[in-house]
Amino acid sequence: MSTALSSSKHAIEDDSERESLVAQAADDPETAETTVLQGKPSPRSVNRFAPPPDAPHTDISALSLSSSPAVSFEVPIVDEEEKGRFRILVLMSDTGGGHRASAQALEAAFQKLYPGATDICTVDFWKSVAGFPFHNFPQQYSYCAKRPFLWRFLYMWAKFRPTRALTEFAFSLFCHSKVRRYFEAAEADLIISVHPLVNTLSLSVLAYMRDLYGRPTPPYVTVVTDLGGAHPTWFDGRADLTFVPSEPLQEMALENGVQEDRIRMLGLPIRSSFWEESRSIDELRKELGMALHVPTVLLVGGGDGVGGIGAIADAIAVKIAEEVGTSGGQLVVVCGKNKKLLEQMRARSWPVAVILKGFVNNMSEWMAACDILCSKAGPGTIAEAWIRGLPIILTGFLPGQEEGNVQLVTESGSGEFHASPAAIAACAARWVSDPELRGAVAGRATSMGRPSSSIEIARDVWQLGQTRLREREAFRLRMLQTPVQHVPNGYIAMTRYYLGSAVRSVQRVFMGMFGYHDAQAARPRE
Repeated sequence: MSTALSSSKHAIEDDSERESLVAQAADDPETAETTVLQGKPSPRSVNRFAPPPDAPHTDISALSLSSSPAVSFEVPIVDEEEKGRFRILVLMSDTGGGHRASAQALEAAFQKLYPGATDICTVDFWKSVAGFPFHNFPQQYSYCAKRPFLWRFLYMWAKFRPTRALTEFAFSLFCHSKVRRYFEAAEADLIISVHPLVNTLSLSVLAYMRDLYGRPTPPYVTVVTDLGGAHPTWFDGRADLTFVPSEPLQEMALENGVQEDRIRMLGLPIRSSFWEESRSIDELRKELGMALHVPTVLLVGGGDGVGGIGAIADAIAVKIAEEVGTSGGQLVVVCGKNKKLLEQMRARSWPVAVILKGFVNNMSEWMAACDILCSKAGPGTIAEAWIRGLPIILTGFLPGQEEGNVQLVTESGSGEFHASPAAIAACAARWVSDPELRGAVAGRATSMGRPSSSIEIARDVWQLGQTRLREREAFRLRMLQTPVQHVPNGYIAMTRYYLGSAVRSVQRVFMGMFGYHDAQAARPRE
């Protein structure tokens, strides 16, 4: 009996303290940002605006959720001292090297601008979150990228409105609940997407969570990592901000229903090694083992080894030797992860000086030490070459995805496109033998570079995240002052949501089939 009375007394005291804290928060808005239940600073309160001391980057560990023991997710394990930091979840997939490179560039930019204030988790969405049956997307990408016909078919399949709707339905059918559980476990303050195929599913899950729980969700930002052309799946009007690197993509975002005030054109996120001016070319060439005063062509096959650069390297070496002699130029070949090709090329004899490399982590130094770049039309490679002022010879492109990049480079005068090894070699030899022509093209390339793009993107994203975090904390405090109301049964809410979603999905499919544009605007936030 005495124990029960004591418990009741403590409960009354706790309720009185709770009411006094809420009243104090209502009277003093500044105090409201740090006032929480029980008079203690909550780890998820606005206390987190103050940057805490430096702490090591969060490791990613496997965590099996009890609600679905057959499915495991990679979520960040958060220590007590890390709970006060602004938590950013970056969604990417290793379908090509550009998406991970962009994610790493943004992470480096946040660490540079706000050291110790952020906790960033980068996750392969399809492999570690969505899972089966889409967990092999990275391997399937490498297979399809080497077969242009198959790549074009899949690209157009996902672009055509009816088949695109079927694909998105399959994503939702297999992965909706897994993505929702991951988002709930991650407890991110902001979500950044650097991959086109994750946007529709992720934004639908966030919309479902808002309807189900009746509270605001973290802001969602899309950073487009294509350059001159992009797939429509990049663009969704529900995203809070969409960052595009060029005017063609800005127009494409508008055409796909993104509001103009939610579009930012700041360039591609570039790796931190390209942010600053490079060292002198002589110093770099000595360090890299290159000849000092010889025009140099850099031939890059891509991080995944795609590109068929063996025949191109042979043609360039022979043509340079014919035009300027065996000592008039040199060639650097980066084979990426194609170890078999690297071994074959090392077994050959070359008419000019040739440096052969596999996968390299210092591409910024190699670009700064060379005079001409030959590469497929990858967006990140083009943007980095512009920063280093390199004339570009494009040797190939993925159908659909990279066609716009070719047009952007050629129309800007910063490079040329040639498909055959003989034409590529002729262009390279012409630039090697004509310094004035090479310098003019290099100047136009430099004018296209945007070395501060990563910093600018991170700054805008941070401002959005902080604004929305204050809004969510204000919403939480308002809920503390709102009388408890009856909450509908969870199954009723889920049934209501899925019926509404089914009707809207059917409507979008039919409108897409008949050519009508249906851009779903973002829901108003509390």
